Amino acid sequence: MSKPKYYMTTAIAYTSGKPHIGNTYEIVLADSIARFRREQGYDVFFQTGTDEHGQKIELKAAEAGVTPKEFVDNVAGEIRRIWDLMNTSYDKFIRTTDADHERQIQKMFKKFYEQGDIYKGAYEGLYCTPCESFWTESQLVDGKCPDCGREVKPAREEAYFFKMSKYADRLIEHINTHPEFIQPVSRKNEMMNNFLLPGLQDLCVSRTSFKWGIPVTFDEKHVVYVWLDALSNYITGIGYDCDGESTEQFKKNWPADLHLIGKDIIRFHTIYWPIFLMALGLPLPKQVFGHPWLLQGDGKMSKSKGNVLYADDLVDVFGVDAVRYFVLHEMPFDNDGVISWELLVERVNSDLANTLGNLVNRTISMTNKYFGGVVEDRGAAEPVDEELKALALAVPGTVSKKMDDLRVADAITEIFTLFKRCNKYIDETMPWALAKDESKQDRLATVLYNLTECIAIGAALLESFMPETSAKILAQLNARKRSLDEMAQYGLYESGTKVTEKPEILFARLDFKEVLAKAEEIAKAQAAQNAAEETAKTDAGAAGTGANAGEGAAESAIDLEPKAEVTYDDFAKMQFQVGEIIACEEVPKSRKLLCSQVKIGSQVRQIVSGIKAHYTAEEMVGKKVMVLVNLKPATLAGVKSEGMILCAEDADGKLSLVTPEREMPAGAEIC
Repeated sequence: MSKPKYYMTTAIAYTSGKPHIGNTYEIVLADSIARFRREQGYDVFFQTGTDEHGQKIELKAAEAGVTPKEFVDNVAGEIRRIWDLMNTSYDKFIRTTDADHERQIQKMFKKFYEQGDIYKGAYEGLYCTPCESFWTESQLVDGKCPDCGREVKPAREEAYFFKMSKYADRLIEHINTHPEFIQPVSRKNEMMNNFLLPGLQDLCVSRTSFKWGIPVTFDEKHVVYVWLDALSNYITGIGYDCDGESTEQFKKNWPADLHLIGKDIIRFHTIYWPIFLMALGLPLPKQVFGHPWLLQGDGKMSKSKGNVLYADDLVDVFGVDAVRYFVLHEMPFDNDGVISWELLVERVNSDLANTLGNLVNRTISMTNKYFGGVVEDRGAAEPVDEELKALALAVPGTVSKKMDDLRVADAITEIFTLFKRCNKYIDETMPWALAKDESKQDRLATVLYNLTECIAIGAALLESFMPETSAKILAQLNARKRSLDEMAQYGLYESGTKVTEKPEILFARLDFKEVLAKAEEIAKAQAAQNAAEETAKTDAGAAGTGANAGEGAAESAIDLEPKAEVTYDDFAKMQFQVGEIIACEEVPKSRKLLCSQVKIGSQVRQIVSGIKAHYTAEEMVGKKVMVLVNLKPATLAGVKSEGMILCAEDADGKLSLVTPEREMPAGAEIC
């Protein structure tokens, strides 16, 4: 009998830079689900990949002095390296620069146009250049961009638009009749109440202001805009053909069983993507799950000076499975999780070294000490055994139920509940005391058999989450890998089996101070790399300003329309000081904003800036900047801002922080 299919995807990673641990969390989460579905007997196809077009990449490539294709080739390779480092078992890694993907996007765009779903129009309104966004008058905050707080200007850009409203009623009906479609339920309510029920606006699906994208075949000054290009990877990657020549793989696997994505892009996957599919005449995915975010520290200033945490740095210190365990176990189902060096050390020492590692080591060591490594069930049972056996028999079913509901952290907790119960069983039975009584040898052997059997069941269940650790434990027990059905049967560990003579330490206890010292070294190395990259950008920009600069020198001057004159008294009301950025992070729910913790004298102020398109959070840390200190506090995207960091802006909308020419202390007055 053939296995039931299970097609699952992650969101494809944007190739603007190296993915941090929050990005990496998603691929590890998806991998744990894919592995467990295979255990459940499904024929799994697991796809991930990279999103590689757009203006931001075009700009970053120019800054790096390479072509956009060279830039994304490098970053896509780095992303794939980290996915492989984390031992993820994906079946397909798609890139949106793949030729077959690009061909299908062009066919789809033309099909939509020919059937009247797409029309040519124009964006016209108030445009914020740094944010690359159009706004209506009602969307402005105090007459300025609601994302970054900067001036907006009337602007117009020709574009093609998709008629979202044409399919809105069908989508609302689908969501209402398929309660499992959007998970968790809180995401469903948000989509219905905030977007669908108030009425959908038509969606821009092409751009003319940049070139790094898939050309529209019948109007080549346009390129296909991000969401139509990126979202369609879920069908192009498995062989969809817009002309009706789709592969057998597509026919087998579509519709997807699960789209696993971050909660910040739930709207695109539960509104735009289903509508595109309706327009293609294709069934909708069975479920879209918007997982929460993994945040660093408490979301504010961190001990690592605001530097982003990367998976490979964490693996160097803790190992792959320890990092996998942490990101999977510490993420709640519907709320954001927190990661820090301190929390990782605590979890490794308490859960992995003590609860699991010590249990395995003690059990094998006692078996070697008392019985020459031979595990035997001699049938000397006592009532205290029953609770342990009952739990061991129940855990596989409980874990399966949790995984069916995508409650991965809860599933891992159930497995560790069994390991904790084994440790309690050791305290209850006291094997060291039994060993002193010759008449208790059969009981001692039975106790060690029960421990070995329960560890074997737990280790088998652990494979989806910590595959290397699972394999190591089973190898030390000389136990075969069990199927999920066999995990729910007690007594399958063969009596008379000999365990390894020298048990391997699975997880050594970590010294807190030593780990923090390593973290500090990593932070310094990252800061040095960021500084070197910033210097390289500056040098590249200066390369065109020498004696042979010619036209470039002329273009470096910008004339602005003069504003009304101010008196010295007006100017004197504004307080400018040098600020040092000691921490910085992206603002949740905003594509444009960074939130910086800025040291000014002995105080620290929180300042929100719309500069994410020009600086990463880690690039900001350590910079000395010019700050307007006495600006009235404002709230941007739900985050309080207590000042303004000043930038210069060129004719193309690129920003540069205004920094002191010489080293100045934080708090120095600018006059």
